[in-house]
Amino acid sequence: MIRRSAPGKLFIAGEYAVMEPGHPAILIAVDRRVTVTVSESRGETPGSPHVESAVAVARELLAARGAEVPPFQVTVESDLHHHGTKLGLGSSGAVTVATVAAAAAYAGIELTRSELFRLALLATARIDARASGGDLAASIWGGWIAYRAPDRTAVLALAEHQGVEAMLRAPWPDHAVRPLPPPRGLTLAVGWTSEPAGTPASTGRPRDFLARSDDCVRAAIRALDRGSDGDVMEQIRAARLVLAELDEHARLGIFTDRLTALCEIAETVGAAAKPSGAGGGDCGIALLDAAAPREQLYAGWTAAGVQPLPIRVEPTNGSAP
Repeated sequence: MIRRSAPGKLFIAGEYAVMEPGHPAILIAVDRRVTVTVSESRGETPGSPHVESAVAVARELLAARGAEVPPFQVTVESDLHHHGTKLGLGSSGAVTVATVAAAAAYAGIELTRSELFRLALLATARIDARASGGDLAASIWGGWIAYRAPDRTAVLALAEHQGVEAMLRAPWPDHAVRPLPPPRGLTLAVGWTSEPAGTPASTGRPRDFLARSDDCVRAAIRALDRGSDGDVMEQIRAARLVLAELDEHARLGIFTDRLTALCEIAETVGAAAKPSGAGGGDCGIALLDAAAPREQLYAGWTAAGVQPLPIRVEPTNGSAP
């Protein structure tokens, strides 16, 4: 029996833009996890599409390395749902990461973080090539990260025509993951709208949106690197405005009434807030300094139908490659 777990994620900035190869985002890993157990079985057991895709990719790697693995069963436990409803914390990404890691370990192969990410991204892209993979990177590296996505169509073609091992070794243009220092004096607050959402099929991202999102994300990365909390909050507010203008232009429904209220209430206590991820439901985030009245924030959110979630940032996952 082998167990592996992976944390969920939240976007700090750059969602939507990060779906295009090479455009940056900032994400964090959160202290809620998916745990996958792989154990002996007389026959394969069906799972979710993400579990099945992750198992298939892991088996391709094992076959390429000459590892013989008997049938096994996969069981999943998740802290990323509330009474069966997803919270918008990247449960699909976390279960993909944990399943690939557990299946490989069951065959005696421990993957590097880079190998695990590439395999998990392949498994994800086979289901939805639009997925950026940012959730996977946050689950694997932990903490605060800067992330740029590769061209997933090229990744799929590479694996199809040259195999999984070649995909693991080949350069991936536009892709990068870098751990970031967390804010020095800011804390995270997370609110859940109880309105599950997924990324729209057509995001209608105009070129000026991509440029403005990139400017916000890069400025936020620089602010984190130099420890300027005030500038981090300024860029969170700027990122919210960029998303709002995209929403108005493309009519994506990013800002529901509850997410709008979440942001406005956060501003009344001096916090910087925005939707996190797909928008249209799920979660919003706020960054608060030590003087901000968290209890007042939570009371306002609750009155507006937003549920505060007791979520912290998962620490950086060691220093392995």
